[in-house]
Amino acid sequence: MVVGFIIWSIVASIFMLIGISAWKSKQEVGFFTFSKPPKMKDVVKYNHAVGKLWFLFATILEIIGIPFLFIEQNSPIFILIIFEVIILVIAIIIIYLRIEKKYRQQ
Repeated sequence: MVVGFIIWSIVASIFMLIGISAWKSKQEVGFFTFSKPPKMKDVVKYNHAVGKLWFLFATILEIIGIPFLFIEQNSPIFILIIFEVIILVIAIIIIYLRIEKKYRQQ
């Protein structure tokens, strides 16, 4: 399943690139697809927080993918991996909503 881990790593790297893009952006970055980001009090701090969130997501995603190196195809461990990713996605949404609330312009 080394091929599975390589693909998993490529996906995690894409999220890392999204984090770098968010970190360097001069305007508010969007988090949710097809939604315009709200105006923020401090754009730089907001973008850095969102960038850090994507870095964290990519790192944890990579860690979750490590079992791909050791398990066989069609292993029941895949169910655990899927649940871990679902929990991770829900967690970053909750964290993002807290970031947005902190930096949103009143």
